[in-house]
Amino acid sequence: QAQLVESGGGLVQAGDSLRLSCAASRTFSMSAMGWFRQAPGKERELVASVNWGGAPTYYADSVKGRFTISRDTAKNTVYLQMNSLKPEDTAVYYCAADSFIILPTTPAPRYWGQGTQVTVSS
Repeated sequence: QAQLVESGGGLVQAGDSLRLSCAASRTFSMSAMGWFRQAPGKERELVASVNWGGAPTYYADSVKGRFTISRDTAKNTVYLQMNSLKPEDTAVYYCAADSFIILPTTPAPRYWGQGTQVTVSS
């Protein structure tokens, strides 16, 4: 069964760190994967993506230097390490996967997790 399960969200203060995890079923072992987020009243945006081999393929300008995406292929898990969090990072974060590279200009991935809430207080 194709499944993506996010975890690691929570309530933190500005400047803190969080690590999100996305556990993927074996179906996605050869898929590109990405982290998206959607804040209330805003459009969903791609935060970071990684190819099937684990090489990052995209970071949003707003998170460059603060967030790091990584992939443990043995565990079929993708991580998003978020440092120096800001209140504007508050959003529901979604893990997504598909067979093609995930970029802001490519079609939305077909497979999505349920999302995990990240709230950053000032």
